[in-house]
Amino acid sequence: MLKLTKKADYGLIALKHLAMRSHPEHGEWSESANAREIADTYGVPLPLLSKILQRLARAGFLRSEHGTNGGYRLARDPRTITALEVIRTIDGPIILTACFTEHDGHECHHTEKCIVREPLRKVHEGILKLLNSISIADMSDPEMNISVDTRASARLYGLSPAAVVPPPKHESMVRDI
Repeated sequence: MLKLTKKADYGLIALKHLAMRSHPEHGEWSESANAREIADTYGVPLPLLSKILQRLARAGFLRSEHGTNGGYRLARDPRTITALEVIRTIDGPIILTACFTEHDGHECHHTEKCIVREPLRKVHEGILKLLNSISIADMSDPEMNISVDTRASARLYGLSPAAVVPPPKHESMVRDI
């Protein structure tokens, strides 16, 4: 099953929380919030969230502020921070299958005969492209709308485009966090 780790999920939650406190008109990407506030707001374990916030600060997504009103604030415009960047920073590379990406030095021995390698490579690239197209600002927008090309999905699986019924417009392909 393909899913985000809890660490990546919590990192995205924290960045979205800070982005929702943005004041770009004042040149500030967010008000500061401390780890405890974010952890309490979303029911996230504080020790784990603290480590995630430190990693995000080291990677340049957050600025750490010390003192009584200290905490973390966005170091970059949330429109320039992509979900893909955050996930890779926290979890490392996204690996759908080992047949076209090396993982721990192991390569698939069935590559020569595999009939799904190319379709899976396209799925993998599509996932990366989608995650790279979604910014933290997008995730903070209640009107976030992601379109999916159902014709491309149909071609990938050898279906006729007429056989594919597009999802209703109100459904989102990405979970709102």
